[in-house]
Amino acid sequence: MIEVVASMARGPVFLAGEVMECLITFTNPISHLSTSASSEMLAWASAQIHCQFHASESRVVLPAQGTKQDVQAESDTVLIPSRGEGGQCMLDTPPKILFCDLRLDPGESRTYSYSEVVPNDGPPSFRGQSVKYVYKLTIGCQRVSSPIKLLRVPFRVLVLHGMPEPPFPQDEEVAPSNPFLEEEEGGRRDDRPLERALDMLTITSRRCPHLFNITNMRGKVAKFCIFKTVYRLGEDIIGTFDFSEGDIPCIQYSVSLQSEEEIQQGYQRRPGQSISVTGHGRHLESCLHTASTHFSLPVPLNVTPGFSTDIVTLRWRLHFEFVTSREPMESHNVLQNQPEVTVWTGAEDSIMWAHLCFLSIIYCLRYCNIHAV
Repeated sequence: MIEVVASMARGPVFLAGEVMECLITFTNPISHLSTSASSEMLAWASAQIHCQFHASESRVVLPAQGTKQDVQAESDTVLIPSRGEGGQCMLDTPPKILFCDLRLDPGESRTYSYSEVVPNDGPPSFRGQSVKYVYKLTIGCQRVSSPIKLLRVPFRVLVLHGMPEPPFPQDEEVAPSNPFLEEEEGGRRDDRPLERALDMLTITSRRCPHLFNITNMRGKVAKFCIFKTVYRLGEDIIGTFDFSEGDIPCIQYSVSLQSEEEIQQGYQRRPGQSISVTGHGRHLESCLHTASTHFSLPVPLNVTPGFSTDIVTLRWRLHFEFVTSREPMESHNVLQNQPEVTVWTGAEDSIMWAHLCFLSIIYCLRYCNIHAV
């Protein structure tokens, strides 16, 4: 019996192009005091990254896999990381050998370091209604005269589009030196994908207000302002409504954060297939006799930023619904001699109340881009 433990010191989330490091420990857990204690021999062990694609057969026509054969069926010493899993392997990195001919005495452990660059040309981790992209680190090892055993460690990959390329390295003899700055090992700060991503997200956090007039066939309902259209995971989407200039009284409004999952036309199971919409948060507020108000919707940390592949496209949007009145609403003014506590009651006539509330207007904004942290 051999115990295998994989540890990612920096956590299970990585950017595409970033170096993933993992410590893999092999242990012979039997105590040397046990009567059945004996040494264990491992012939070899290797590790590699692969991305597995899963699709709903009722909505997606799976792409052809080609003529790739499962060579592990013919040879017991060949490692295929996706063997035994459903779906298709979209990409994988070359396997790296951790060791060969390892002997572990009772109670002994050996730790090996594995590092690999997360591929830049792959999709992000995504779990949708129609498709899923799942990244895993697969560790394979084989005892002498025994079948191969696999350990799969799932992790998350974020793809940040538009990230600037690393600056061209300057010659050490020509580059100016600053005695007040410490030299960092492993390259300059700007060369690291994580640091360049943070610099890019700092730029996208700048505000640039966008104004929209919300109207229907009978006139203006409100003016909407959103301060920017690019957001990070975990950030709050904040918008304001101005009803003071509206011609039509608004009784209630709601704002929902939604994602659209659209299958590309060549992979749709049925022509004209509908787009899958998933809600991630909703703000509902009554706004009768309100001059201005605002909403705040947080972007969840566990969602996937917008992306597009040959099979699926993920977009983000804000979905608005307004309940308006067909007739003018009289404003309720508080008199000077009126007590501080005042109770307003709804209309006693249910037909009149239905006349007010059952007219709904839906507006959709499709300009919200979600970026990774």
